[in-house]
Amino acid sequence: MEEKVRLSDIASELGLSTATVSYVLHGKTGMVSERTAIRVRQALEERGYLPRAAEVLLAENPAKFVGVVIHDHEKYEAHILEDAFIASALNALSAEAAGRGLQMMLKTAKRLDEIVSFATMWNLEGLVLIGFCGADYKRLRENMRIPFVVYDACGVQTERTFAVNIDDRDGGRQAGAYFRSCGHRRALCLADNDVDMDRERWEGFRQGFGDGAEFWKIPMAKAERRAFYEERFSELAAFTAIFAVSDYYAVGLCHFLSSHGIAIPGEISVCGFDDTPLCGLVYPALTSVRQDTAARAKCALDALLRLRSGETLPPSVTLPTELIVRGSTR
Repeated sequence: MEEKVRLSDIASELGLSTATVSYVLHGKTGMVSERTAIRVRQALEERGYLPRAAEVLLAENPAKFVGVVIHDHEKYEAHILEDAFIASALNALSAEAAGRGLQMMLKTAKRLDEIVSFATMWNLEGLVLIGFCGADYKRLRENMRIPFVVYDACGVQTERTFAVNIDDRDGGRQAGAYFRSCGHRRALCLADNDVDMDRERWEGFRQGFGDGAEFWKIPMAKAERRAFYEERFSELAAFTAIFAVSDYYAVGLCHFLSSHGIAIPGEISVCGFDDTPLCGLVYPALTSVRQDTAARAKCALDALLRLRSGETLPPSVTLPTELIVRGSTR
C-alpha cells in the first residue's frame, strides 16, 4: 500500500517549514513569496497531497471530480449563482458531468489565489472557468499544472488550456441585420464595457445594422443603471430598436421602458443575448441570440478529459449562435 504523503514530508523536501507549506495550501499566500508559493503548489500536485477532508470525501466517492469556478464579479452584486446565464451554464455542465460519471465541485471566486487554493486542495481532473479574462488564465497557468477549460476567452494560447467560445460577433450581426430588415434606421447597443466578448457583440451588431447604430456604456450596478436611463430618457426614447449584450440587461431595460409608458415592441423593439429563461419573464417574450449551453458543456468536458490524458488540442473552438425572434421585436 502506498504510504500517505504528509505535509511535513513536502516541507522537508523543499527546505521549508511545515507552517509555510500550510499557508500556501490554505491560500494564505500573503505570508510567503510568489516564487515559494509556486514551488509549494507544484510539489503538492506532483506528490498528490490531500488534506484530511479531501481524502475522506474522495475515498467515499470513487467517481472522478471536476471543478467549476465562476468569477464572482462585482456586476452580479453578490447574486452570481442567481444569474440566468450562469445558472443555465451550471445546469448544462452538471448534466454533462453526471452523464460521464463525474462529480462536479463548484466554487465562486473573486480572486485568482482562491482558484489556486481550491485546485491545490482537491484531486481534480481539471477545471472549467467561467467569467475570467485572458490575463487571468495566463497567471493561473503559471501557478497550476492541472488542465483547465475556459468559457469566453478569445486568443487564449496557454499550455494545457482550451477555450470554448461562442460566435459573439455573428450573434450581434444577426441581431443588427434583423433590426435593419424590420425597417429600423436608428438602433442602440447597450453593454457595461467595450472589450472582449461585449466588444465582439457590439461590432457584430454595428456590422449587421450599418449606419445608425450607436453604443452606450451602461453602469453595472442596478440602481446606477436605472439612474443612467432616467437621466437620458429622452435620448433613449428616440431609438426604435435596442440590442442589449445580455438578457439580464435587456429584461431590466424592458421593465424600465414599460414603467415609463413605452410600448414594446410598438415604440421600441428590444433584443437580448444568451436566450436564458429570463426571456419568458417579460411580456411580450424577449427576442434573443441563443447559445447552446448543452453543446458548450459537452465540448468543455470533452476537451478537459482529453487534456488530462495528455492530448494536444488547438487553443480554442467557436460554437455558433442563432437569433430567436419573439414578441419583443417587430
